[in-house]
Amino acid sequence: MPVPVGGGMTGPSTFDKLKMGGMMGGSVGLIIGFIFGATNIMRFGPGPNGMLRTLGQYMLGSAATFGFFMAIGTTIRTDSSPIATEAFSRLRRQPMIMPRQYPRRAQNENN
Repeated sequence: MPVPVGGGMTGPSTFDKLKMGGMMGGSVGLIIGFIFGATNIMRFGPGPNGMLRTLGQYMLGSAATFGFFMAIGTTIRTDSSPIATEAFSRLRRQPMIMPRQYPRRAQNENN
């Protein structure tokens, strides 16, 4: 998660998270599109559009698809209710060390 800019303790906005998810999905989609496009061009040939145009279509189609779903998924995942956020923070806090609730028994000096 990026460090907040400025002196406040606020994190990125929902729109910032949407953009970040879209960029991550788009970059992954470009790489996957390049791999699948190059594999299909080597197997079946470039077709009537030529090699670069065919490879570009694979890459852009894959980037758009991955980016769209990653942006939506990132936004949905980070949009939570205050009740759920409080419950999560309660689960993640350090355990409290409590004193004993019962008095110690006195040791018998004869033993």
